[in-house]
Amino acid sequence: MLAAALTMLPSEGSAGSMLRASRSIGAPIGFPSACARYAWLCHNQGGGKISDDAAMPVLQRVNRSVNASVRPALDISTSGKSEYWSLPIDNRGDCEDYALLKLKTLLDAGFPSNKLSMSVVLDRRGNNHVVLLARLNAGDYVLDNLSGSVRTWESTGYTFLASQNFSNKGAWQVTLAGPRAGQFSGT
Repeated sequence: MLAAALTMLPSEGSAGSMLRASRSIGAPIGFPSACARYAWLCHNQGGGKISDDAAMPVLQRVNRSVNASVRPALDISTSGKSEYWSLPIDNRGDCEDYALLKLKTLLDAGFPSNKLSMSVVLDRRGNNHVVLLARLNAGDYVLDNLSGSVRTWESTGYTFLASQNFSNKGAWQVTLAGPRAGQFSGT
């Protein structure tokens, strides 16, 4: 089983790096109400250690499984609200719903909460998008509903704007990095 799991490691030529936070920032719209509904989202539940070799197959499996089980749908069609962070409703959801389900699935599997973080990015087209970050010794990796593989943040082509604090889950911080980061350097 372990040998089969190791074959699922991403084909990255080199390790990634960790996103650096510069300052605190307010949480995205929808996040505070999700925190009120889901205690696991905003409270650290343990910060055990996990090796990259053990973590990566779990991350890959969860990313693929959630992507396959959820159908894309806008919040307005699932919840009746324009912006509503929730677990998928009737197996339908938008980007943050996928990321929340991945987060919950990993936490339920015993993945350390201090290694997981929601992140708001601009996708390659410049659209707002939410992904889940997993912090490994080799760097920060992205679980994304738009990709079947777990990749380093640098290889996504995304511009990272803000991320949930790995240590203080209710707080957010600026993580400005990626191709369009320079457009925001004065903010």
